[in-house]
Amino acid sequence: MNSKPVLTLDDVKRIAAAAEAEALKNQWAVTIAIVDDGGHLLWLQRLDGAAPISSHIAPGKARTAAVGRRESKVYEDMINQGRSAFLSAPTLEGMLEGGVPILVQGQCVGAVGVSGVKSSEDVQVAKAGIAAL
Repeated sequence: MNSKPVLTLDDVKRIAAAAEAEALKNQWAVTIAIVDDGGHLLWLQRLDGAAPISSHIAPGKARTAAVGRRESKVYEDMINQGRSAFLSAPTLEGMLEGGVPILVQGQCVGAVGVSGVKSSEDVQVAKAGIAAL
């Protein structure tokens, strides 16, 4: 039987704190979502001033990145290049840039999704959080 690393609550707190610090440093009002490898929500944090819709978008981006094991931007790019059939893909609802998988020892252990500013800035926040591992 194979074994793989999993996110602990301490890991999730470190990711969230680093992502929050990056957002605050840039004065970005965002929502940060962290999910496990199955896309199940482990953490949701909406910073002051973040739009309410971002609390729905960030977890969707995170789930998409986790279950797809790739950045959610990959799906956005496919759709923008004309592969609109991907809009009907089951369980993928956050096919927008801003979801980043958390890879440990070559295994996807979860993902971070961020929503609230430009998509590239959402990714910057997510990656800053992941870098805390």
